[in-house]
Amino acid sequence: MSRGQAAAVKVIAGQAFRKFLPFFDPGLVEKSAAETVTKGGIMLPEKSQGKGLQAMVVAVGSGSKGKGGEIQAVSVKVGEKVLLPEYGGTKVVLDKDYFIFRDGDILGKYVD
Repeated sequence: MSRGQAAAVKVIAGQAFRKFLPFFDPGLVEKSAAETVTKGGIMLPEKSQGKGLQAMVVAVGSGSKGKGGEIQAVSVKVGEKVLLPEYGGTKVVLDKDYFIFRDGDILGKYVD
């Protein structure tokens, strides 16, 4: 991640944190728009477009409590791109539409 991208992520996270901070292990994500044009330049009709399963993490909670009472850290960090399940999550409307997913519901994260 470049310095410019890191600065942009901090700005996004700062906006989300002012209005909402998830408790425990959920993460607040902003879904990416579905692809509307293929790499070859062909425009896809709405029925052919996939659902937006990629998202950027904009806020995370402190983690969940283990059996012994210790805090287990969340596996994603602010600014990471993640893969979401097709269904699920809770919609939260702040300045934009965001979604809350529990740490265990996030399928994985993209690594550069």
